[in-house]
Amino acid sequence: MKKWFQKKKSESKESTKDSTKESNENLSEIMSRLKKSSDFISYSNDHSSNPLSISYFKSLIDVEILHRDILAHISDKPIQTYEELKAAISVENIMITSEIDKIEKMILTGFVMIQLDEKDNMCALVRAELRIGRTVSIPEVEFSVVGPKESFVESLDSNLNLIRKRLPISDLQTKEIMVGSLTKTRVAVLYLEKIADEENVNTVIQRLNDIEFDQIIDSSYIAQIIADNQNSPFPQLLDTERPDRVAAVLAEGKVVILVNGSPHALIGPTTIIEFFSAFEDYYLSWHIASIFRMIRLFAVAFSIFSTPIYVAVVTYHYELIPKELMVTLVTSRSNVPFPPILEVIFLEMAIELLREAGARLPTKIGQTIGIVGGIVIGTAAVEAALVSNVLLIIVALAALASFTTPVYKMNNSIRLIRFPFLLFAQLWGLVGVVLCFCFFLVHLIRLTSLGRPFLEPIYPPRWADWQDALIRLPFSSQSKRPILLRTKDSKRFNKKQAKEKKDIDE
Repeated sequence: MKKWFQKKKSESKESTKDSTKESNENLSEIMSRLKKSSDFISYSNDHSSNPLSISYFKSLIDVEILHRDILAHISDKPIQTYEELKAAISVENIMITSEIDKIEKMILTGFVMIQLDEKDNMCALVRAELRIGRTVSIPEVEFSVVGPKESFVESLDSNLNLIRKRLPISDLQTKEIMVGSLTKTRVAVLYLEKIADEENVNTVIQRLNDIEFDQIIDSSYIAQIIADNQNSPFPQLLDTERPDRVAAVLAEGKVVILVNGSPHALIGPTTIIEFFSAFEDYYLSWHIASIFRMIRLFAVAFSIFSTPIYVAVVTYHYELIPKELMVTLVTSRSNVPFPPILEVIFLEMAIELLREAGARLPTKIGQTIGIVGGIVIGTAAVEAALVSNVLLIIVALAALASFTTPVYKMNNSIRLIRFPFLLFAQLWGLVGVVLCFCFFLVHLIRLTSLGRPFLEPIYPPRWADWQDALIRLPFSSQSKRPILLRTKDSKRFNKKQAKEKKDIDE
């Protein structure tokens, strides 16, 4: 664990003192503070035969539940004790407590507070939460032609339901943690008890408990805060919106983090190879899936190295260009007044601007801007002799190749690291490209995900984990779980029995 994850003793003492002060605060002071909000309702029916004090936030509770399941059962019945109140209301989640901090917390999360005596700190808390959220829809980021069409939503309970439907076993454990001093966000840690390594689970839980931040709005906050190296351009936790992918990685022995209000789950520990593997690969035959993976890896390499190599070769190593190609290249650059590096930067910035404009504008307008803007700007730039035809083709292919990355956050990393390669290529040519590659390679070798090597199985080389890395072998060959995860049960199935395929008439 890192030192900055550990809480200081002085901070813990101060927090203990603060909690003691809060507990000393009486209920009347809490009520006076809550009444400052215009959406807080507090009234007493003193004129009825059954005087009660009822308080709630109208923006947090379901009015239908309040009138149908609560008020309709207590308005006409004589109630003298809280036990009678609890028996009269037909709602499951009813708490009778005098703890001030719990009362305030429950009211702020959609509970109705009912008091028999306003001067007393004792009250009953009835759950009447208003649940607003979208229904389960198809994946938008990780869309697949083959396979399930369900994706996570912003409700933590709904996301847990999608996972438990796929893993209906008692070994699936969830640990819920409240994170964020202001937002009080519910964060759930999921793992299979008999498979997942306890060290991975404890690492995640400890880092979540040690978060000192006021607001946690989305799972992306968690991914950045608990990352092993916050200064790395590479994501160290895999995020996904697919419940089927989460169920599969849980069966492998990984740990999953779900955040209330976020439609994406975080998976760890992970490796760099997984960011280039679409989950649709497992719904295709292993031959086709392996070819698709190799195409993605080649496309990523082309996206990173194509323009830096162009700058290096044209600027320093033009003798490497074949004579047949040299004529075409000289012709295309004959009227261009700028050096290759300025050409590339101009086109790369134009591509990035089109990407951002297409992503931020409404869908129909964004598609039009991307297509029309690319054609108009590219044609105009060539006709104005600002860039060459050859470079325009290379940059367009590099941009197209970068879109083959299945994970959006890794796609952003690839977009970023092209620019250091361009700078090194301009300074030292191909030697600079190799030098920059060595820098990133050393960084990747040192990078970890929840303490596990990020570059595995490439480094350290673990040949057993290559069965689902650059290529995907048949399921019958994947009888062992990844060594990286150090699972309690490394065997998935009996390989010998799986190979014995007997028909019913044999």
